[in-house]
Amino acid sequence: MKELSAAQITAAVRELCIEANYHLPADVTDCLRSCRAKEQWPVAKEILGNILDNIAVAAEGDYPLCQDTGLACVFIRLGQEVHISDDLAAAVDEGVRQGYRDGYLRASAVADPLRRVNTGDNTPALLTVELTSGDQCEITVAPKGFGSENMGALKMLRPSDGREGVKRFVLETVKAAGPNPCPPIVVGVGVGGSFDKVALCAKKALLRPLGQHHPDPFWAQMEEELLEEINALGIGPQGFGGRTTALAVSIKTMPTHITALPVAVNINCHVSRHARRVL
Repeated sequence: MKELSAAQITAAVRELCIEANYHLPADVTDCLRSCRAKEQWPVAKEILGNILDNIAVAAEGDYPLCQDTGLACVFIRLGQEVHISDDLAAAVDEGVRQGYRDGYLRASAVADPLRRVNTGDNTPALLTVELTSGDQCEITVAPKGFGSENMGALKMLRPSDGREGVKRFVLETVKAAGPNPCPPIVVGVGVGGSFDKVALCAKKALLRPLGQHHPDPFWAQMEEELLEEINALGIGPQGFGGRTTALAVSIKTMPTHITALPVAVNINCHVSRHARRVL
């Protein structure tokens, strides 16, 4: 049995909150550069250049990539051979509290959805824990800005809607979002499961490295088709037109009921932030 203290969890989450908000993953930056090289519309090319400049300035000076430093979505894959002293959720929240304070990151969490009183330290974290085999604890922090989060959608399709129904819903959602989620975007799509699980699938899909496809060729082809059709919408970077509306489409699937076809779309802006540690 591997022992981890609550203090170790807190320290890791603190570091990850700062890292994710200051430094964009290399796969996202590389994709932005590639899209800029291919972009033919001068305005879109210039905007993509400005985005890349912003990423460089943030990394060099240790500044947040965006003023919306998001709610802290924390995903933990916890091996069954790991024992954590004290309360895991409390340790994660303390890490978020310290990270957002020490990194001078914006506190965006309100304690009640209608009374709207800010918690002052960006807690509580949005924590998802998945039990796995082994003796490792993998922590991923994905700060989620809500300019893009607010553009997500979920629909319980009929099985008869099939492949084209799934694609149609994804395209309708992206088209309705327009420039609001700060394109170029990353589109996470969940298909299957239940009302709650399909939304989690869509969120987890955003953690997949750009350029890596669904392992099933059937779904991988749909990802490519959707990316092409989304970019054909002409929304472009920041909504000013061009061929780069989305950087990637990532689909995550799971089994579902014989009468159901749940579909969820979770959109990320071009600041597709996440950082990971294994303890």
